[in-house]
Amino acid sequence: MLKALPLTLVISIVPLFTGFIVGTVVAFVRMYEVKYIHRIAQFYVSFFRGTPLLLHIMLIYFALPMIFDALAVRYGWEVRSNVIPLILFILVAFTLNIGAYMSETIRSGILSVSIGQLEAALSVGMTTPQAMKRIVIPQALMVSLPNLLSKFVGLLHGSSLAFMISLQELNGTAHIVAMRNWKYLEAYIAAAVVYWILTIIAEYISGLLEKRLNVYSRGGVA
Repeated sequence: MLKALPLTLVISIVPLFTGFIVGTVVAFVRMYEVKYIHRIAQFYVSFFRGTPLLLHIMLIYFALPMIFDALAVRYGWEVRSNVIPLILFILVAFTLNIGAYMSETIRSGILSVSIGQLEAALSVGMTTPQAMKRIVIPQALMVSLPNLLSKFVGLLHGSSLAFMISLQELNGTAHIVAMRNWKYLEAYIAAAVVYWILTIIAEYISGLLEKRLNVYSRGGVA
């Protein structure tokens, strides 16, 4: 069963970073109300926050091959959608899902920082990027960290849905093992213990990061 652990971690960790990038871009687009694009960003956040993850997986699983094949025919590509690895569907679906939630978390974190601190940083000669990097972002991360942890735990637990498109992650492997030896209870208990341990590790790492960032909440600047 532990052979499925690397795949489970990939499904959980990669979308955390790609979703953070998507969420950050969407957050700034909405905050600065970029013409035309912010409407699309609002629809994206509303749709992916208002619909279940399983639906996102299925939509990507069926829609992405259709789009890819249509483009292949249009531009004369020799490859077709059957070359797309299954894990890519999961990574795209998880990224879009978590990105929508992260955009709100990041946006709230940035807005929680007093505008006066940014103005004070600019008044002492900092550029806007320097002020954002040294003043705003660390405090925003401090505020957002608990929510970001919960998003990772949600991804970790949501990775079990990958079995719906035949990816043998931890939960899927437990199901297959149980079918082979008819020990369903033991298999699912083992899977639950692994998920639990991973969650505890994530909470421990989050605690270390929170202590590292806590210096900024006391007025320090690194």
